[in-house]
Amino acid sequence: MIARRRRTTAFTALAVLSTLATAGAAEVRVVETTGGHRLEVDGTPFRIRGAGLGDGPMARLAGRGANAVRTWRIPADPGEARALLDEAERLGLKVALGLDMVPPRRGFDYGDPATVAAQQARLGEQVRRWRGHPALLMWVVGNELNLHNEDPAVWDAVETVASMIHALDPDHPVTTTLAGFDEALIGEVKARVPSLDLLAVQLYGDLGGFPARLRAAGWDGPYVVTEWGPTGHWESPLTAWGAPIEDTATRKAELLLGRHAMNLGPDHASGLGDFVFLWGDKQERTPTWYGLLLPDGKATPAVDAMERIWTGRWPSRRAPATGPLRIDGQDAHANITLVPGQEVVASIAASDPDGDPLRHAWRVMQESEATSVGGDPEATPRILDLAFEPMGAGEVRFAAPTGPGHYRLFVEIDDGSDRAAYANLPFRVVD
Repeated sequence: MIARRRRTTAFTALAVLSTLATAGAAEVRVVETTGGHRLEVDGTPFRIRGAGLGDGPMARLAGRGANAVRTWRIPADPGEARALLDEAERLGLKVALGLDMVPPRRGFDYGDPATVAAQQARLGEQVRRWRGHPALLMWVVGNELNLHNEDPAVWDAVETVASMIHALDPDHPVTTTLAGFDEALIGEVKARVPSLDLLAVQLYGDLGGFPARLRAAGWDGPYVVTEWGPTGHWESPLTAWGAPIEDTATRKAELLLGRHAMNLGPDHASGLGDFVFLWGDKQERTPTWYGLLLPDGKATPAVDAMERIWTGRWPSRRAPATGPLRIDGQDAHANITLVPGQEVVASIAASDPDGDPLRHAWRVMQESEATSVGGDPEATPRILDLAFEPMGAGEVRFAAPTGPGHYRLFVEIDDGSDRAAYANLPFRVVD
């Protein structure tokens, strides 16, 4: 297990000064138990039922049964940061606050002492400012600093920051997040960053068997999964031209239920809980791939699945359910290839658990050409100006774009309220 409280002499005075600054904060501890670990807030066991906080309303998240949110950074505007923390406190949500260490893949030189020291000073100011807030649960130092990085110097910087945080704030645990499962990396982090209180790992389609793999890698300490969700675009099936095939909203909800039950339940003795990705919407290869909410704010079947996980019961009203989307009877795995202007029929089977009438909204977008990694920002692809002729329930006729290229057909199916399902499929147009 990673050492809990290793401090250097340089931080001893800071530890004394931190006592009054954290007087209003909750005392959060990682406690060793018989055969495992648990998180405690002011002496009361606290299992994380959380989500990564995007642009979705926190009140709706709390209403679904979550008890925590995770951020990737602290808003630069102190007023905005305080408003976030105050609202979380009002709603009964704890916050795992992200400290934004620049990842090496963005060109940050962890071999330059002056640059590293300036970053540490910036993070130290953030810790001093927010360590006393009662909504604070833990500190998350950086995000996926291992992604596209082979330089171990970054872990030395994480250790220095973690040690500094313990001196400034002895009442909250510290972690850092790793992208994917890497046995050798886990051993390196364990050796190089002994001041971490727990390990944080982020997995998607590769979540299966994670607790057992972690034990096999020699990790017997506490851990939290800080991102998990649908199968990632990098691990999904591809078309012949390399477009990733996205699961439908209904299939994603099924995967969330199964993956959580097998890998993230309370029966895993050292798991402290998890943060599903993402409470809000986000353009990453498509506008629908990762968000639990749609861009218009509607809740998807994945939100219902998470309420079932968090509370043990389904919501009283649920989002529509959908099968695969097809063009002329073929699904995304058929490598659909059209000629310019070709008329086709798109179809999808959908139903509503509550018997509500369903509305279908169709659109075609250009396929994303983004190659970014680690959730870096992407531009939303252009929507084409195409006409869709209704043919019946869940069926429309449309003409393929006149220009050759790679495209994606989308359909959103809503129940007339704030719930919706969706599906999409990539296709190409060639001369």
